[in-house]
Amino acid sequence: MYVYHQPVLLQACIDGLQIKPEGTYVDITFGGGGHSKAILEKLNGGKLFAFDQDADAAQNAKEIEHPGFTFIEANFRHIRRYLKLYGAGQVDGILADLGVSSHQIDSPERGFSTRFQADLDMRMDRSASLTAKSILNLYTEDQLHKIFGMYGEVKNAKTLAATIVKERFARPIGTVNELKAILNKFAPRGRENKYYAQVFQALRIEVNEELRVLEEFLEQTVVLLKPGGRLVVMSYHSLEDRLVKNFINKGKFSGEAEKDMFGNLQVPLRPVTKKPVEASEEEVARNNRARSAKLRIAERI
Repeated sequence: MYVYHQPVLLQACIDGLQIKPEGTYVDITFGGGGHSKAILEKLNGGKLFAFDQDADAAQNAKEIEHPGFTFIEANFRHIRRYLKLYGAGQVDGILADLGVSSHQIDSPERGFSTRFQADLDMRMDRSASLTAKSILNLYTEDQLHKIFGMYGEVKNAKTLAATIVKERFARPIGTVNELKAILNKFAPRGRENKYYAQVFQALRIEVNEELRVLEEFLEQTVVLLKPGGRLVVMSYHSLEDRLVKNFINKGKFSGEAEKDMFGNLQVPLRPVTKKPVEASEEEVARNNRARSAKLRIAERI
């Protein structure tokens, strides 16, 4: 299972959860099971509920034989509904390792990577209907401009959107290489890969509604965590990290935190770490994906 996806900041995640042997925990991004397996090793009478919407992850879950383990093949935006269904009640800790798994990136047919020639898919849930290909060929110029600018922080987003609309009149844009051929006209010389990554990130976020899903999840954690329960979230780009940071510090995603009549902050979580935990040079050398990871830990007040 560790081949599927090498867990990032594994020990920091486990330490952040402060696992009680008889506690109840949730891993909302099971993937290859690396983090879940480490949690289960510390449980004795406790329970772990793991979520993942990817069918490949569901296969990995079948390899785990532990009396306290339950795998839920669903998007973690539905965490509260499913935990209620399984009679979990409030929990002692929730772990989220956001983003795309190494397995998904390294599977050419999934279309997540710029390294492989493949259809532009990018669905984490392969039963969903929206793909990167349909976005590129059906979205309006204004819609494309918006997602490239907001989700990819692409500087020439407006020009790129106009060019894509023009190009698709000649023929639909269906593959990674066809999109890269268009991007090459705008990518800064010597920084082509970074430019590709920004555009692919924007498409992936739109396909999977990643930021909206993250917001829905975070809002539910306040109800699901017991007082003193831990929220451990690892993100891989600034858009995700900003949402997590704001929610932990302010109890909301934008604006200032609410205060009572005495000026005291009315927030449900207390940050355990002032700054995000980042991977060591040694870990980055072993696992390049760890270089952009930012881990934030909070406790339910």
